[in-house]
Amino acid sequence: MEGYWLIWLCSDWHFSHDRDFVWKARGFNSIAEMNNEIVKRHNSVVAEDDDVYVLGDLMLSDLEEGLRCISQLKGRLHLVRGNHDTDRKLEMYQTLPNFVEFCGWATMIKYRKYHFYLSHYPTMTPNTGEEHLRQIVINLFGHTHQQTNFYNNIPQVYHVGIDSHNGYPVLLDDIIEEIREKFNGDKGEISKNDD
Repeated sequence: MEGYWLIWLCSDWHFSHDRDFVWKARGFNSIAEMNNEIVKRHNSVVAEDDDVYVLGDLMLSDLEEGLRCISQLKGRLHLVRGNHDTDRKLEMYQTLPNFVEFCGWATMIKYRKYHFYLSHYPTMTPNTGEEHLRQIVINLFGHTHQQTNFYNNIPQVYHVGIDSHNGYPVLLDDIIEEIREKFNGDKGEISKNDD
C-alpha cells in the first residue's frame, strides 16, 4: 500500500560481541554466524521505509564490523541509548545512511492511542491501576536478554530484545495485541474496551 510503513522494535543486537555467552546462548556457532543471521532475519521482515526503534546495545568489540552490519539493515533507525552505547559509538551511528535520530536515554511515542515509553532498561510506568490499557503508559525495553516477553510477568512492561523474539525485530501492532491479551487475561476477561 503506497504511503504505508510499519513500526518495528528491537534491542541488544550486540553485533560482533566476542563473548560466547552472547552468541552461543543464541544458538550460533560463531560471531560471524550471529551477525549474518541477525541481518538476514531483520531484512526478511523490515522494509526500507519502515521505522525501527532500537533500544540500545547495538554493537561491541569489533566496531568496524558492527557498523558494517548495522549499515546493511533495512528501515529508518531511531536509537535509544543502551549501557554499551558510548559517546564514541553514538557518533559512529550518526554516520550511517539508515540513521534517523538519537532519542537519548528514553523517548515516548503514541500509536493507535496507546502510550509507549521506550527505554533500554525495564521501567515501571505510571497509571498501572487503570482499568483500560490505553490509560496506561506501556514500557518497551531491552537490556535483560530474557527469553520471555514480559518483565516479571507484568503486562505493561514488554521486552523487545532479539533474545525473546528469535533474533527478529517485533512489530508494534503485534506487541499491542500480545499486551492486550496479557492485560485482559490477567484481569480474568477479554475486553474490547481497548480497541
